[in-house]
Amino acid sequence: MPLRLAGRVSTVAPFLAMEVLERAIVLEAEGAHVVHLEIGEPDLAPPPEAVEACARALAAGETRYTDSRGLLTLREAIAQDAACRTGARVDPGQVLVTSGTSAAMLLVFSLLVSPGDEVIVPTPHYPCYPNFVRVCGGVPVFVPARAEQSWRVDPAAVRAALTPRTRAIVLGSPANPTGAVQDRGTIEALADLGVPLVSDEIYGGLVYDGETSASALSLGRDDVFVLDGVSKRYAMTGFRLGWVVAPAEAARPLQVLQQNLFISANRFVQHAAVAALREGANTTETMRAAYASRRERLVAGLRQLGFGVTALPAGAFYVFADARAFDADSRRLAFDLLERAHVAVTPGIDFGEAGEGFLRFCYAASESDLALALERMRGALRAA
Repeated sequence: MPLRLAGRVSTVAPFLAMEVLERAIVLEAEGAHVVHLEIGEPDLAPPPEAVEACARALAAGETRYTDSRGLLTLREAIAQDAACRTGARVDPGQVLVTSGTSAAMLLVFSLLVSPGDEVIVPTPHYPCYPNFVRVCGGVPVFVPARAEQSWRVDPAAVRAALTPRTRAIVLGSPANPTGAVQDRGTIEALADLGVPLVSDEIYGGLVYDGETSASALSLGRDDVFVLDGVSKRYAMTGFRLGWVVAPAEAARPLQVLQQNLFISANRFVQHAAVAALREGANTTETMRAAYASRRERLVAGLRQLGFGVTALPAGAFYVFADARAFDADSRRLAFDLLERAHVAVTPGIDFGEAGEGFLRFCYAASESDLALALERMRGALRAA
């Protein structure tokens, strides 16, 4: 008898950035040298204090469960960091530590979304947002942004998409894949629409050209969920440590969900996160300065090749480039560049229909890798 899968599984599309990575791994096993620009993976090292704290915790036997909400010392460090960066006062009791920001998203959408409910997703969007909504039985509703408007979210367009079934609005700022940074007025306007705002701030602090990344925490509202973690700002992707700062009334239900779905985040990794938050500022600033330079070099190189980039991305570490001069099918073009040039990039269609015809390039890679990728693509695109 064939295995019967839950219907919701078929609504979840493959994560194409991972599909590209996994094909690249096969090519590398066959002897190819692949330049990786497809994954949002900082090439710089984590704060040494975080690595040392993790090692000390392991050596000291810090390998047991913690409180499902996370170590109190970590929740206090998160609240203090939020106060320093955003000016907001955060009660550590509103903080839930998770195994990466993805787990935080799943918990928040599990809390807010019932079958048939709608969640508004400005697009191009992080590929997993709508899939978390779908796994919870919800329906993502996409509101496109435009390259010529620097991918800014239009609150009026979001308002027009509201229905009685709307349960949340998702916002990423700085954004993946576009690097767009939303100003405080936009965030406030979205929060004023009368449904919970789920604000993904994992790239907070990685901004350029004097931009500031406003936090939804600074609004002081009781219907805002803020997602964050150590992955991007501290180059700690493999540590898988994130958190959600939730409204007070949501703290207990989220705790119960965490108890059942995940129990707790890794104890020794939580010690690493405390050290990163308290002592990792230099790592973040070094990273930001390096990425600002790489961003300019990559954008200049892509433009010379014929890709369309209307403006330098204001934050995060991605360039979302118009590739329709070469191929309107972004998946076909991305895999063609991987196979022929051994350059791994992410198809724009991974970020929704609004991203079709674009490719996402990650500049959290060494300058030598960026130069090599541009040279390889020059040859491949001329030969096409």
